[in-house]
Amino acid sequence: MTIIIRNAKEEELLEIRKLRIAAYEDHMTAIPEEHWKALKKAISSEADQQPGVDLLVAEVNGDILGSVALFPAKTDAYEGYVDELDYPEIRVLAVIPQARGKGIASALIEECMQRAKAKGYSEIGLHTGDFMKDAIALYEHYGFERLPEHDFEPANDGIIVKAFRRSI
Repeated sequence: MTIIIRNAKEEELLEIRKLRIAAYEDHMTAIPEEHWKALKKAISSEADQQPGVDLLVAEVNGDILGSVALFPAKTDAYEGYVDELDYPEIRVLAVIPQARGKGIASALIEECMQRAKAKGYSEIGLHTGDFMKDAIALYEHYGFERLPEHDFEPANDGIIVKAFRRSI
């Protein structure tokens, strides 16, 4: 299976947002309904259209199976919840459920790290909900380390969005 990582095309934005929702729906039952609504709104927002954001897709045999947004350093990647950070942030990593376990998320993460390094950064970060156990395991496998000082609680419901960072 050949995974092609490329920049998203404008005409793919709607498909990418639908793909994200499908990828994150696994978590619907693990979190309160209000938190799911907030998460769904965040992953469907146009935040990934800010200047400097690399919106990437993973394509296999012409089908988009995953996507990610790489936010540049010093941008408001989290709509005011987190200070602007000195390194790029991986956001809204999503792989459709039927394509998981095939290296797609890894290929997207590696491309983000490569792009951040090519832009002269020595670190890259991300945030993920504490209920996203598989994602956290993947990020830890890649050497991301916790940065609790940049955690936030978007819905005031006890669910923490955890910060991670790693050297590249």
